Amino acid sequence: MEKQFDPKSFEQRWRERWREGGYYTAQAPSDRDGFCIMIPPPNVTGKLHIGHALQTALQDLLTRWKRMQGFNTLWLPGTDHAGIATQLMVERQLAGEGTSREALGREAFLERMWQWKSQYHDNIRRQLERLGASCDWGRERFTLDEGLNRAVREAFVRLYDEGLIYRGEYMVNWSPELNTAISDLEVEMKTVQGHLWTIAYPLEGEGDERVMVATTRPETMLGDTAVAYNPNDERYQHLAGKSVILPIVGRRIPLVPDEAVEPDFGTGLVKVTPFHDPADFEMGQRHGLARIQVIGRDARMTEQAGPDFAGLDRFEAREKVVERLRDEGCLVKVEKYTHNVGHSQRSGEPVEPLVSNQWFCDVSGMAARALEAVRSGEITLVPGTWEKTWEHWLENIKPWCISRQLWWGHQIPAWYAPDGELVVARTEEEAREKAEARGLGGELRRDEDVLDTWFSSGLWPFSTLGWPEESPDMDTFYPTDVLITGHDILFFWVARMVMMGYHFTGREPFHTVHLTGLVRDAEGQKMSKTRGNVLDPEDLVDEYGADAVRFTLTILDSPGRDIPLDPERMAGYRAFGNKIWNAARFALTRLEGSGARVIAEDEALDPAELAAPERWILSRFSRAAAEVGERFERFRFDEACNRLYHFFWGELCDWYIELTKPALLGGAEEWAARPRVGDVLLSILDRSLRLLHPVMPFLTEEVWQRLPGHEAVHPETISLASYPEGRAAWEDDGVEERMGRFMEVVTRIRSMAHELGIRPGQGLTVYLDAEDGTISTFFTQQKPLLEFVLPLGESGAVELAPAPEGASRDLVGGVNIGLVPEAVELGEEERARLEAELEKLEAEIGRARGRLSNEQFLAKAPAAVVEGNKKRLAELEQRREQIAAGLGR
Repeated sequence: MEKQFDPKSFEQRWRERWREGGYYTAQAPSDRDGFCIMIPPPNVTGKLHIGHALQTALQDLLTRWKRMQGFNTLWLPGTDHAGIATQLMVERQLAGEGTSREALGREAFLERMWQWKSQYHDNIRRQLERLGASCDWGRERFTLDEGLNRAVREAFVRLYDEGLIYRGEYMVNWSPELNTAISDLEVEMKTVQGHLWTIAYPLEGEGDERVMVATTRPETMLGDTAVAYNPNDERYQHLAGKSVILPIVGRRIPLVPDEAVEPDFGTGLVKVTPFHDPADFEMGQRHGLARIQVIGRDARMTEQAGPDFAGLDRFEAREKVVERLRDEGCLVKVEKYTHNVGHSQRSGEPVEPLVSNQWFCDVSGMAARALEAVRSGEITLVPGTWEKTWEHWLENIKPWCISRQLWWGHQIPAWYAPDGELVVARTEEEAREKAEARGLGGELRRDEDVLDTWFSSGLWPFSTLGWPEESPDMDTFYPTDVLITGHDILFFWVARMVMMGYHFTGREPFHTVHLTGLVRDAEGQKMSKTRGNVLDPEDLVDEYGADAVRFTLTILDSPGRDIPLDPERMAGYRAFGNKIWNAARFALTRLEGSGARVIAEDEALDPAELAAPERWILSRFSRAAAEVGERFERFRFDEACNRLYHFFWGELCDWYIELTKPALLGGAEEWAARPRVGDVLLSILDRSLRLLHPVMPFLTEEVWQRLPGHEAVHPETISLASYPEGRAAWEDDGVEERMGRFMEVVTRIRSMAHELGIRPGQGLTVYLDAEDGTISTFFTQQKPLLEFVLPLGESGAVELAPAPEGASRDLVGGVNIGLVPEAVELGEEERARLEAELEKLEAEIGRARGRLSNEQFLAKAPAAVVEGNKKRLAELEQRREQIAAGLGR
């Protein structure tokens, strides 16, 4: 093996080998149990972000793990057309070229959109492959593919025929920037520092009497058609049946009682603008109020706002309305007011509530089924803390506005006859047949709107498998098993897939939903280009390697928590990869030509024939394998990775490989004392690499391919080798206990030698006296190993006997330790250092004794504190004796 660990030297090679080998193609039909994950399709709007990298790492981990367990695995990849987001990107591009979609026309604009899709789709696939995604690329899907478009049209027609999709005028969230309606979920509420204006409305026929109305949007008053009060508010009972005069406009509008009015807000009276406020829209329907549109879709005032305001931007109009109210003596009070204002999540500007003729879907029945699925355990949310949020949202769900005034997307399969009659059909041919059957003549005109992106995404788990047709893929892989996605799209996407899945297939779309946190920067701040803290996954792969990026993201995935990502962690896990590389290189170098090889699963490796270190590593590996598998099952990827890290770095590399060196570096006699040490080392490396492979696929494949005998495990790739499990026959509590004491003692002796300032090569005699006879016998058997791993120097030794007077002592794990260093002549610099330390110790000892001789301290301090001070004094005094002895005093 090369001395230098360099991920770039092998990652590309393995990406190509995996692709050429076709290892990740799922079979349908198949006799094997299936396991299926659907990728949350990235938007074709640009590069993958670090959140995509997290989800890719976790999905690939589960897919590789299940594949190695023998499942017929399908990880189905794909991308989303992302209607609003992608169209916005291309329109901005066109604006930079001095043109627009309207100037191009629909057909030419859509050609431009498909060019964009092709470019960014290819980028996304390359990025996924760089991260090691073991997708079945032959089944890749795009949400505007013909097959998926057919599924969308089928779903729309069925829902329409069932009376669940309908068209009508309702209040929607309008994005003036995007020039389309958007759903409630695409509205981000932001806290805004605004004002509360109190306006006086003259009471008709009552002289100078006026009523006071408070509003945060004075520009909409030009469209007021009533003033409302709560019928239980005693202050306003006398207003029943009366009217007011609308300031500026002079229009007579009624006072109406409505229980939706909150008596505690403002003055307890509210202006009613049915065209421009959701609550007012409903109030207007209850009272039969007129709807006047004073703000247009372009966020400018309409002709109905009056000649003084028509054409003004809505916020310019606000200033002018306030000025007019002040001039007319109708502006009573202006207060600073903090409130929440809806903003378009995509374009960022405040949305404008408008009444619009749109397509809606009644999802109340589907929501009830989705709610029951989680309550009954048919679908599991991980972590379960999201269940209450799931219930709250589904219990309060409203009709879904599914139409968008865009060109990029699934065009709504609805046509209009010349007289305006509506025909909904799967194809234009079917629409003509339906129109003729209904006696509708003339040319049909197709609805120009497209469907909300989430409509097609909601069908993703089954439309990608061939629905609505019967298919082997649908029979083999549906319902799918696990969905891994961010909690931020729990309702945008997850809930809609659950609702659609039950409605169209009668089955849940997946059994488990693992909701990841959001990846933030090292300080916990949200990543944004404005802050300059965005981490590009490709840059990270270039610097640290794909395995380090994957391992870092996976070990940080703790249920219910956002992920603070510090690139320094990746540097640490790249060092972990380097540790594995060097360990394998040592083993392969020392075992070359020895005949040692990987022992396959079905071959015998009897622990009874092996020495203690070999029995110990087999036992520790078996427990690690069982723990990692159990944690993968529970989606505790963080705990699984911690276990992998500590087993690999600590138990395998720092301890076991170190303990193999006496045999591997020695001759025939040492090998004879350690039966099959080479076989065990290679076999544990094989199994450990397989255990780690789902998390770090590139490094493990590269190293595993070099192990002699790995072909018996699998002839082509580690990714198709079996995943290790715990083996009860390997587990040995006794040898783990004894080796645990061994390592405790070695660790403490090394620490004491450092504390004593033992120099490299200085002789050190170690005395060990175990209180337990079993441990004493074990230490006697392992004396050659102890002498190898302890810093004894050439003249040192291990004595299994009580320590003599003057030895530095300690007690660890029931073993009395004594150290006697060889006397060495101190140099001037070393003597000066020890003299300074001795002086410092004398001062500390004096303070400690003074504290323990203080009666007040002894009376007031807790017993544990007093005992701690006594122990500390004893340690200081022992250290003083050690230094004094070293100085010859």
